Amino acid sequence: MPRGSFDITVPDLSGKRAVVTGASDGVGLRLAARLAAAGADVVLPVRNPRKGEEALERIGSPNVSLRALDLSSLDSVAALGETLRAEGRPIHILVNNAGVMTPPDRQTTADGFELQFGTNHLGHFALVAHLLPLLRAGHARVTSQISIAANQGAINWPDLNWERSYNGSRAYSQSKIAFGLFALELARRSQEDGWGITSNLSHPGVAPTNLLAARPEVNRAKDTVGVRIIRALSSLGVLVGTVETALLPALLAATTPDAAPFYGPSGPAHLGGPPAEQKLYSRLRDPEEAERVWQISEELTKVSYALA
Repeated sequence: MPRGSFDITVPDLSGKRAVVTGASDGVGLRLAARLAAAGADVVLPVRNPRKGEEALERIGSPNVSLRALDLSSLDSVAALGETLRAEGRPIHILVNNAGVMTPPDRQTTADGFELQFGTNHLGHFALVAHLLPLLRAGHARVTSQISIAANQGAINWPDLNWERSYNGSRAYSQSKIAFGLFALELARRSQEDGWGITSNLSHPGVAPTNLLAARPEVNRAKDTVGVRIIRALSSLGVLVGTVETALLPALLAATTPDAAPFYGPSGPAHLGGPPAEQKLYSRLRDPEEAERVWQISEELTKVSYALA
């Protein structure tokens, strides 16, 4: 399918407040721009203030503002929660989009967790807990961005922090499996306890974002071979998507009135193509595994949803 030949219609979001993590570049930046264009007041929590200011300039909308957030620090996550709760405005859309992918060597968060598990999953788990009163007040849609990597590998229960033997790709898969199970457990608990929150999943397929590009902050000095191949295929319109099309599953998941549990690209191998509902990956179907992820996440983050 030629590039740019499909899109979705976003409903009017005037009067709604949206929060998008990881929106200083890539998919998150364009997703935030689409939400703002539909009338939403969009908050961009960013780790790098300079990149945040550049994102504001690129979006060019008075509806968008910055807040500070480093998902690899639970103190920073708590501080953002305190800031937004003090502002007192209900949140109607939360897109948990930020992530880090396959650093070349094992790294840890400020709290000592393996970087991908701590950032991609635990940071977002804690963020949702800290924002829970505002999400409940806004009857929010919480869309969590996972990856096709969640369809492979497993949670390394004996060594969640990969201290004994580190494998970056497997650790990345673990982080996305845990994150997906959390999002589905959030949906179950919201329905059971009457929180009024809708929680679902999306994945962007494969697109030429900065996840595999040179990232000094994760000790990646140059672009990976993988991202160079992805860029070439994307420029040719072959198999994979573009950044513009990769945002569409999350946009659909976050804004469509009757949300399905999971959205992603509908092309071959779900690497690109128009967004559509998808079957849950086999690794996301076990409710007992989801409850186990929830419990260990509360223990590790020291954040309780019962008290949020």
